[in-house]
Amino acid sequence: MIVTVPLAGELKFYPFNETFRIGFGAPTMFFFLLLLQKVPFIIPGFFTAAAVIFFRVTIDLVTGNMENMVLSFQHHFPAFFFYFTYACLFQLVDVKRFRNWSLLIGLIGLLTELVSNGTELLIEYFLLKSTISFAEVIEMVKIAFVRCFIVVSFFNMVKLYEAQSREKHIREQNEHMLMLISNLYEEAVYLKKTLKNAETVTKESYDLYRALKEIDNGMSQRALRMAGEIHEIKKDNQRIFAGLSKLITNESYKDYMSVAELIQLIIHINEKYSYSLGKHIVFTYSIKGNHSNYHVYTVLSLINNLAANAVEAIAESGTVHVELLEHDEMVEFNVYNSGSVIPEKYKKVIFEPGFTSKYDERGNPSTGIGLAYVKEAVTNFGGDIVFENQKDGVVFSIKLPTHQLIQKG
Repeated sequence: MIVTVPLAGELKFYPFNETFRIGFGAPTMFFFLLLLQKVPFIIPGFFTAAAVIFFRVTIDLVTGNMENMVLSFQHHFPAFFFYFTYACLFQLVDVKRFRNWSLLIGLIGLLTELVSNGTELLIEYFLLKSTISFAEVIEMVKIAFVRCFIVVSFFNMVKLYEAQSREKHIREQNEHMLMLISNLYEEAVYLKKTLKNAETVTKESYDLYRALKEIDNGMSQRALRMAGEIHEIKKDNQRIFAGLSKLITNESYKDYMSVAELIQLIIHINEKYSYSLGKHIVFTYSIKGNHSNYHVYTVLSLINNLAANAVEAIAESGTVHVELLEHDEMVEFNVYNSGSVIPEKYKKVIFEPGFTSKYDERGNPSTGIGLAYVKEAVTNFGGDIVFENQKDGVVFSIKLPTHQLIQKG
C-alpha cells in the first residue's frame, strides 16, 4: 500500500483549481484498507500519507516543477491530511465489522472520502488560500460516489473469488473424506467375512477337541488350545470391526446422496486418477429411470473399484462411460471402458481373490482383491456381477436389489 498508493495518485486531474487534485490514490487506499484485517489502519495510513508527500516532492524536484523543496512540500502537504484522516476514520468506524455488508462499506467509504477531502480543503485554505464553489463540492461528491462503489465492486469480486476457493477446498476435502470412509467400509465388509470364518473355524476346532478327547488326550488339548487362540483372534477382530463401524458412522456426513452426485463424484475422482497416471481419458455418464438417494459408501466402494479398473485398463487414451439403470426393483450399474478385451482364459478366475493381470513398473503384481471384493459384496447384497467383451472394450455390469441401497423406513 505504501508503494502503490503514491503511484496510483499520479493518475490525476485538477477539476477545481491548481492545488486540489483528484486521483486514483484514494480508491487504491480504500481497497487496501478493506483487505487489511489484523493491522491497525492508523499505522499504515500514516506511513502511506508520508510516502505520498515524499513521492510527490521527489517528482517535483526531479522534473523541475517547483523551484525548491520547501515550496513543493507546502504545495503537497495538505494531501498528507487527506490520507491520514482517511485511515483514522476507517479505524474509528472499525470497518472490519462490516466486511459482509457491501452497501454499508460503500456508504462508509463515501463519507470517509468526503470528510477527508474536506480536511484537505481546509488545510489548503489556511496554507494556500484556495477555495471552491458549492457546485464544485457537488461535483466532488459525485466523483467520490463513483470511486467508492467501483472499489466496493472490486472488493466483492475478491470476496467472491475467496469464497469460490474455499468452496473448492471444502469440496475436495469432502471428496477425500468420502473416499477414505468408502475404503474403510470396504475393509469392514472383508473383516465381517473374516469374523464369520473365525467363528466357523472355532466351532470346528472345538468339535475336533471333543472328538479327540476319547482317543488322544494330548492331541485333544492341542485342538482345544487352537480353538481358544482362534477365539481370541475372533474377539480382537470384533473389537477392530466395532471401531471401524463406529468410525464410519461418526464420520458419515451424508450417508445417502442422489445418484447424480454419486456418479459425478466417482467420475471426478477417477479423472484425477487418470491424470496422475498420465492418461487422457474422456469420462461420460448417463442415468435412466427413477432413482432414490442411494447409500454413499456401498455405491462408492463398488463402482469406484470398477471405474478405477477401467482407467487402468486403458493404455494411454480412451473413454470410460458409467451408466445407471433402474427396472423391476433392481438397480444396474454399467461401467464401460475402451481398453483391451479380457482374454478367454481369465474369464473363470477374474473374480477369484489374488488373481491379477496388473503389474507395476518393477514387475510387482497388484493385490488382486478389488474385483474379488466387489463380487463378494454384490453376492452378499443378493445381486450379481458380470462382464462382457465388446469389439471396442469391456463393460462390467452390477445388478443390485434397490432395497439394499435406499434408506430404510
